[in-house]
Amino acid sequence: MSENLNEKEKTPEAAAAAEKEGAERVSRNFIEQMIDKDLAEGVYDTVHTRFPPEPNGYLHIGHAKSILLNYGLAQEYGGKFNMRFDDTNPTKEKTEFVESIKEDIKWLGADWEDRLFFASDYFGQMYEGAVKLIKKGKAYVSDLSAEEIREYRGTLTEPGKEDPSCRRSVEENLRLFQEMKDGKYADGEKVLRARIDMASPNINMRDPVIYRVAHMSHHNTGDAWCIYPMYDFAHPIEDAIEGITHSICTLEFEDHRPLYDWVVRELEYPHPPRQIEFAKMYLTNVVTGKRYIKKMVEEGIVDGWDDPRLVSIAALRRRGFTPESIKMFVDLCGVSKSNSSVDYAMLEYCIREDLKTKKPRMMAVLDPVRLVIDNYPEGQIEWLDAPNNLENEALGSRKVPFGRELYIEREDFMEVPPKKYFRLFPGNEVRLMNAYFVTCTGCVKDEEGNVVEVHCTYDPETKSGSGFNARKVKGTIHWVCASEAITAEVRLYENIIDEEKGVYNEEDGSLNLNPNSLTVLKNCYLEPAFAGSKAYDSFQFVRQGFFCVDAKDSRPDALVFNRIVSLKSSYTLPK
Repeated sequence: MSENLNEKEKTPEAAAAAEKEGAERVSRNFIEQMIDKDLAEGVYDTVHTRFPPEPNGYLHIGHAKSILLNYGLAQEYGGKFNMRFDDTNPTKEKTEFVESIKEDIKWLGADWEDRLFFASDYFGQMYEGAVKLIKKGKAYVSDLSAEEIREYRGTLTEPGKEDPSCRRSVEENLRLFQEMKDGKYADGEKVLRARIDMASPNINMRDPVIYRVAHMSHHNTGDAWCIYPMYDFAHPIEDAIEGITHSICTLEFEDHRPLYDWVVRELEYPHPPRQIEFAKMYLTNVVTGKRYIKKMVEEGIVDGWDDPRLVSIAALRRRGFTPESIKMFVDLCGVSKSNSSVDYAMLEYCIREDLKTKKPRMMAVLDPVRLVIDNYPEGQIEWLDAPNNLENEALGSRKVPFGRELYIEREDFMEVPPKKYFRLFPGNEVRLMNAYFVTCTGCVKDEEGNVVEVHCTYDPETKSGSGFNARKVKGTIHWVCASEAITAEVRLYENIIDEEKGVYNEEDGSLNLNPNSLTVLKNCYLEPAFAGSKAYDSFQFVRQGFFCVDAKDSRPDALVFNRIVSLKSSYTLPK
């Protein structure tokens, strides 16, 4: 029988399967490899992950990587994914941020099912955990100020000094901690510290503060508490209570892992979670710092956390990015242990790739000038066939109106053109997209010398789709029928950062802002098929780029479009 198995293994099909299996095994990222090992050795019999944001601002593109990674691992291993707010700091947290985060995560497609939690749900258990540490002699109430605690902590090269309060009895610590809870002390007057090792080479282990006094209302618990746990104490407890198996976090928490492990060990949780760190995703020339975004919002530089020039998830959604494009971007970035930066152009590449075969290509004139076809019958409107997307026949076609007077882009006419200019100029013939050949006969100017009208004649034998091939033209331009057009506002975006100067001003730390990051075009003309467009509907404007109906300012009778991305880029994927 073993000979038969060996023979079977030698078949081309089996060899190909083995090669594929080997390739998949090699391509698995380091987190997957660690989880595979844990499952194989019986450390865990399932996979349970979570995404734990603090509700102190809007999520940005970097958070999308963490969301999709944690959710993706749960899906891959047939496990569970929790959504949990780490709301242990009432000084910065708001219900507004809670709701925005929930909306962002749902939009990305991460489904927490019925597992929506708050760290504040566990405040009672955290308090009991702190009491347990006091009883074990592993925590004490300190009278030192925040400045004194920093001074006593020591440096990277020098050990810390013992807190004078660390010798207090268990009974005294229990009484003082109860008095902290009862509101007897002012903010900063006393803290609870874990008693670990003031000589530890890891500063995080030098008797860290695990509870502080803060007389503030909490968005979830109101005024029930006036003491709040510190993140490093609360987070491992939350993970342990929820049965998280793999606590996936970013690299800055690597030095905090010994404290994470200490908390779950000293509190004697039976199935301690495992913390694994990965590298953050850094995008070039973008602003993600909440402090800077808050300042721009307050100063009116942007119109909110969802301003399309930002890279918050809400801003990307409003601009017209799709969950699929964000997922593609995250997948291309990969998972590693080394910090690196990613070019913003790669994010733009992903949205182009996602939209190019999904969206109709329609005509919009953003900088209009009137084109008059002198020999076309006055008052006649002809409805012509136009394909919606030449790369995707399944999107079908539509009818576009054509008449004597049209709008074209101002840049598509020049009186005295340079060489290799194949658009309209006196005596030149071009094709009007999906319509006819027209020959330019001249133009009309206003008193200031600006062209206000271009004139031409058309050849009725050259109708698109008629099979006419007696002569060729080198130029094709798009247009919109003047009498049937709808008007819209169009917003063109550039990076809010001056890319030549970099993100931050080295002298004062301020942002190097691009004064031309937003251009608003008020009187643009669109073909009538755009009528009825709704928030987040997206299209390709022929020759202009991809555009999305703005969800904040657009109305059915006053459409506003955001440019998601231009059509072309010099960016290519690295090999």
